[in-house]
Amino acid sequence: MSSAIAKRLLPFLAWPRVDGNALFHDLVAGITVSLLAIPQSLAYAQLAGVPAYYGLYAAFIPSVVAVLFGSSGLLSTGPVAMTSLLTAASVGHIATPGTDQFISYVTLLALLSGLFQIGLGLARAGVLLNLLSHPVLMGFINAAAMIIALSQLPALCGIVVPQTDHFLVDIWHVLTTLDTLHGMSLLLGLLALVLLYGFKRFAPRLPGVLIMVAILTGLSYATRFAEHGGSVVGEIPRGMPSISVPAMSWRAFTALLPAAFVIALISFMEAMSSCKVIAIKTRTRWDENQELIGQGLAKVAAAFCHSMPVSGSFSRSALNLASHGKSGFSSLVAAGFVLLTLLYFTPLLYHLPKPALAAMIVLAVSNLIDFAALRHAWQAGRDDGIAAVLTFVATLGFAPNIQNGILTGIIFSLGAFIYRRMLPRIVTLGIHGDGTLRDAGHHRLPSLHRKIAALRFDATLFFANVSFFEDAILKLERENPQLEAILVVANGINHIDASAVEMLRRLVRRLRECGITLAFSSAKHQVLDVVERTGLAAEIGHMNIFGSDDAALKELFRRADGEAATAAAA
Repeated sequence: MSSAIAKRLLPFLAWPRVDGNALFHDLVAGITVSLLAIPQSLAYAQLAGVPAYYGLYAAFIPSVVAVLFGSSGLLSTGPVAMTSLLTAASVGHIATPGTDQFISYVTLLALLSGLFQIGLGLARAGVLLNLLSHPVLMGFINAAAMIIALSQLPALCGIVVPQTDHFLVDIWHVLTTLDTLHGMSLLLGLLALVLLYGFKRFAPRLPGVLIMVAILTGLSYATRFAEHGGSVVGEIPRGMPSISVPAMSWRAFTALLPAAFVIALISFMEAMSSCKVIAIKTRTRWDENQELIGQGLAKVAAAFCHSMPVSGSFSRSALNLASHGKSGFSSLVAAGFVLLTLLYFTPLLYHLPKPALAAMIVLAVSNLIDFAALRHAWQAGRDDGIAAVLTFVATLGFAPNIQNGILTGIIFSLGAFIYRRMLPRIVTLGIHGDGTLRDAGHHRLPSLHRKIAALRFDATLFFANVSFFEDAILKLERENPQLEAILVVANGINHIDASAVEMLRRLVRRLRECGITLAFSSAKHQVLDVVERTGLAAEIGHMNIFGSDDAALKELFRRADGEAATAAAA
């Protein structure tokens, strides 16, 4: 096996050689990331609706697989808020949260979403991720962040809510049953929020999440929080997760397939944003298709070790980078500390209050809310603004099935794109004061000549919009009875297809019968190649295809003036 192939199949072989200093930085970064990853993993497991220790499982083996087979050594993989919420929402409508069936379907979802990503990576289809536009993504993220934050109110208040079909019903239940509020839970939840915000605001270099967890776990133990009706993490099994094949069910398979695709899409978008930041900061390259494979393999590994779908974490990857991590060894160190926690320190987490985990989730997702992005989408264009707002509203409306919200946004964006391509911009041209052809309507320019008209087509000319091009030409013909030549400035046309060629062939013949010449200028070479290969150039006439607008105008004016002079002489 050649070295190139080996590095392609085993990307970790391409890691840069590290010296003692780099290893020290990786050790420090790995420990630092693990101090955040361990409590976050417990919290995100709670958000996903599975036992807390599933989060630790997800932060161990899947994170190792992701860093070994991905392309970005500093990307930290494990449980994340958005993927956890999507997991709970996707499985919650076919199984009751907390049941063995629910947990089984969560692992199946990890497998399916991982296979989607592996398939996209192997097919070198990472470019398909561009189907998810920024306005759609921001609309979804803002709505999902709100849903995540509001969904933690019951845990923060210590109120038990019945299983419903919409998170707003759960919130209403909390607001109408405040008399059942558990005071100690609310106090601990508020204290957790204050501590987390305080550390982030005034001591960002300290491991604020870990310190908060230690303080509240101590308070929970000292005040016998669990004995007074409070909810705690409880017993976490010691040792490594067992390896087994996820349970298969045709009903669950078909029901989870759309959600698995959405999770594959959304989770990789989050990982991709981190990879781009890392690549810029470290001046290194990354391969989106290889990263798709690495993230997909991590999800598959999660499915086989009783865990939940994972993704690249923006916050932990940023911490890894800020801690001067140099290579993937930092992620291996972080995974090693998660393993030590599973083997020896799980009893210390027994009294960790769940309101503290809820507070951790609320503060983490509050950073995702960015309504300014929706405003910027409106400023950029009406279609982008509608896509962002529609996705936002649909995500809230479909909750807890929030994957339908982003699918709505994607469908609208694709529909708007196709509609725009079908209705291209066609501009009638006039001669500007500087001698160039400009938009006659915008600049209020007079017509070129009573016998000559010009227009510009700003789009690819293909089957869906050829009729609009033809209608624009024929409209010029109808409105200008003395017209003898129509110039098409073709520098905005990047490609023409077979439908366009046949339309132009018919149009040239029809105009010629009416005594009108159809000419073209400034066409791109790829367009000229098609025109030549199909014989359209001969149909148009090579003397009517010009390399520049100036050359076209000079010749067309010469013909018009020459014919006028000839008529006058006769």
